[in-house]
Amino acid sequence: MQIILTEEITGVGRAGEIVNVKDGFGRNYLLPKKLAVLATSNNVKALEHDKKVIADRQNKLKREAEKVAKTIEGLSCSIPCQVGEEGKLFGSVTSIDIEKFLKDKGVDVDKRDILLDEPLRSLGDYTVSVKLHQDVKATLKVSVVKA
Repeated sequence: MQIILTEEITGVGRAGEIVNVKDGFGRNYLLPKKLAVLATSNNVKALEHDKKVIADRQNKLKREAEKVAKTIEGLSCSIPCQVGEEGKLFGSVTSIDIEKFLKDKGVDVDKRDILLDEPLRSLGDYTVSVKLHQDVKATLKVSVVKA
């Protein structure tokens, strides 16, 4: 099934692209949620007209993401945790903890955009990537310290 994406969908494509997807995915998920429209001849003509609007919107989102990236890179996150006798944490530091820290600093980031391979389970300094836009990533310095 050929569709025109109206939003960026990870693993599928960017807004304004014409892509082929499986019928069920398009019919049951993308079309009802208005994330895409069918690629009919009229919709393709309308897409050509709307490409400038979509490009302007993407550029605006990218500029906003770059501003947030500068803010994040200027921060230093220190998360106090309880530690056992051998220096191991009781629990771990997850993307939810980092999200709470960023919200306290006035930066609104979704926990799914904080790229942790696995939760932080020991004391030390870490560098964590935060995906703000498909072209913009920020790095945050996270220090896990003894409470």
